[in-house]
This record gives sequence, structure tokens and C-alpha cells, in this order.
Amino acid sequence: MNKIVFFGGKGGVGKTTCSASYALHSAEKGLKTLLVSTDPAHSTSDIFGKQITEKINQLLPNLDAIEISGEKESNLYMDRVRESLKNVVSPVIVAEINKQIDAAAISPGTEEAALFDKMIEIIVLESDHYDRIIFDTAPTGHTVRLLTLPELLGGWLESLIEKRKKSISIMSMAMNQAKKTDENIGKDEVIKILQARYDRISQAKKIMMDDNLLSFMFVINAEKLPIDETRKAIDILEKYNILVDGVVVNKILPDDMTDEFWISKKRDEQMYLEMIRETFKGKKIYTLPMLKSDVKADNIEVMAEKFSELEK
Repeated sequence: MNKIVFFGGKGGVGKTTCSASYALHSAEKGLKTLLVSTDPAHSTSDIFGKQITEKINQLLPNLDAIEISGEKESNLYMDRVRESLKNVVSPVIVAEINKQIDAAAISPGTEEAALFDKMIEIIVLESDHYDRIIFDTAPTGHTVRLLTLPELLGGWLESLIEKRKKSISIMSMAMNQAKKTDENIGKDEVIKILQARYDRISQAKKIMMDDNLLSFMFVINAEKLPIDETRKAIDILEKYNILVDGVVVNKILPDDMTDEFWISKKRDEQMYLEMIRETFKGKKIYTLPMLKSDVKADNIEVMAEKFSELEK
């Protein structure tokens, strides 16, 4: 696996247990590991039996963790926008601007944008401190929107910067300051803010598209709906040049079933496993067993050992 690993998938397939187990596996290999939860359910604390907060906490030797609240990051994100705009707009219209920001705060995609900023901040600031950073992401739809943001926002910001430059150029000519156009553009606070945002987006795109730096793992169950949803999600991500490294098939039933009901379920599972191998041909396929009880601090080692066996 690469330095940065994202675990994603449909809700309920077990991506939090898989990402937590893989983080423990990485730590036990001697890799200094950071586990980052962006899932609103925040089940990571429950798994390890320790309170994980928005600040980096040590869980175990070589293993640190942080949980990110989308709502909290969104509020902080909007506060930063308000602070930035104080320097570029007239005090007369600040109240109206704040109303617009409040409306934007509850718009679709705002939490994804805030999480994206925090995610990139963690990668940029913490990469030198860790051998591996593992992200436990929200359900598939949220993750796809999150990871395609760099491509979508990059073009939009380029357009805004160009429009602002044209506006300043026209204004300079109207004020008989055509020779100062470049100087005025260089001093413009709006362009500085947009350019800083664009640079951060460009940095994110570089990271997302580096196959030697980033791996994406989808967690699924051996059932038709997760297979179909994951196939569509992979198609979207690869359209944006984000390559998916592999698929973890979680909750595989034991082989020694005796009850007719479970024997029938096992036959269906085998059929879906064949479908998975065919559908995701060329991807790494990992299979993890269904445990008798939920993954917790007292049995997470079992799942970590399975990852160790699969990576030999």
C-alpha cells in the first residue's frame, strides 16, 4: 500500500472496522500511522474503546488517530471566509455578505468542501511525521463528491480569477491607469484569496493523481447492491484520474456451515465472489471473515492479523 490510503464504501459494509484494522496492522509492522475518521458516525472511538477528538491522539504504539466533524469544520470554514471578506468588501455590505454566507453554510456540498480542506491540511502538515495516513471516509456518495472536488473546483477558480483580472483591467483603463493594470492585479485581495485557494486545490490534485502516493480501497460485502454501487463509484473516480487500488470483501461466511439456510447463503456468497473477481479484474481483492461479535478493542487484533496474512 502507499503512504496515503482511503477506505470508502456503502454504509454498513464495515469500512470503519477495515480501516481501523488496517491502521493497527500498519502500526504493528513498525510504520508510524495516523488514522483519520471523516465518517459522521465516528465509530472509531467505539472500536478502540478510547475517546478520539479533533486533535491527534495516541491510541497505541505507532498508532495515532483524529476524528473530524464535518459540521464543525464547516463552521470554521465559514468563519474563515467571513474574516477574509472583511478585508475586501465595504463595511456597508458586510451584513448582507454574512447573510449570504449563512445561507451557503447549509447548502449541499459545504461540509464536503470543509472536510476536503481539513483532509488536505492533514496530508500537507502531517505527511512528514507519519509513514502512513489512513482515512476512514463517509459512505460512497459523500466520498466520491469529496475526492472529485479538486477537479471540479480547480476549473471554477481559474474562471473566477480570469474574470476578476478582466474586471480590474477594465477598471484601470476607465481610471486612466492602464499602465498600472498588472500592479493593481498584484495588489488585489480577492485575487490573492482565490489564488491561494487555487494553489491548495492544485496541490490536492497532484496528491490525488499520484499512484505512488495515494491508494483507494473500497470495502464491500459479497452482495449485488454493494458491487453495483462500487463499480459506478470506481468509474466516476477513475474518470477524474483517481485510481482505485483494490477492493476489500468484508464479512465472508465460514466454510463449515451446516444449517441449510446458511449453506444457501454461502452458495450465494460464492457466486457474488466470482462476480467481484470479474467486475474488478485488475484490482487487488482482499477477503476478510465475519467475526462472531462486533470488532472492538479486544478482537480487532484478529482483523489486523488477516491483513498481515493477505499482504505476505
